[in-house]
Amino acid sequence: MLLLKEDTCFRAASLRLGVCSSTRYKSFKRDIMCKELKTRVLRISSNFSDDLTLHQPEWTEILSCTVNALKAGQVVAVPTDTIYGLACVAQNSEAIRRVYDIKGRNGDKPLAICVGEIHDIYKYCKVSVKDRLLRDLLPGPVTLVLERSATLNGDLNPFTKLIGVRIPDHPFMRRLCQMCDTPLALTSANVSTQSSTVAANEFEDLWPRLAVVVDGGPIEDKSRLGSTVVDLSVCGRYRIIRPGCALSATVQILEGRYGLLEDPDHR
Repeated sequence: MLLLKEDTCFRAASLRLGVCSSTRYKSFKRDIMCKELKTRVLRISSNFSDDLTLHQPEWTEILSCTVNALKAGQVVAVPTDTIYGLACVAQNSEAIRRVYDIKGRNGDKPLAICVGEIHDIYKYCKVSVKDRLLRDLLPGPVTLVLERSATLNGDLNPFTKLIGVRIPDHPFMRRLCQMCDTPLALTSANVSTQSSTVAANEFEDLWPRLAVVVDGGPIEDKSRLGSTVVDLSVCGRYRIIRPGCALSATVQILEGRYGLLEDPDHR
């Protein structure tokens, strides 16, 4: 019953997103924040023509709502440049545990972090590659695995000294990270062992356990492969952990521009 009511509210609110009058915007705001709902389903346009979109009233409200939920220790669903993801504040240990519980994920499988800017990587990772290399790969569909710094929450992946870090090439996600001003733990929006999702309705079974679902429409990349994950923790070497959707372009940059050597054996 919750999902049925939620979907009714969502559809009613979505119809109002295309209009600009203040009266209808207030109506949109009222509908989308339906008090009886546990989950807020917020729809954003999938047409990201430029950053000005982020300053439209509905985007401002949705970003604020999502930031508030994250800072309150909740888990949210968000679109990225590859697949839909579940996110929480990485420095909040209880929120991290909630993500594992929602996904039914084994505790020995790591979560990546997501940040808004290149300079944020230096706060939470020990960077062993050139800054230009970071900027050639990010923002983009790549997760870089680096040695973690002591600043990062010790309860996040306590079994490893490494951490995967992303800057998705998606204006909503980048702005969300910037507004939170803290790293977000990020993982795919699906139950473990199930396929990754490229549309919000594909993980409706998880909605009741989330504070906010940001529906950005279908992800353009339908491969469901997720980001390319590459370990750069050893100086001068790289190791592909997951091929993902950007393998060829990533390897070309690592080898062609920076002369890194593949090392499939280092751990």
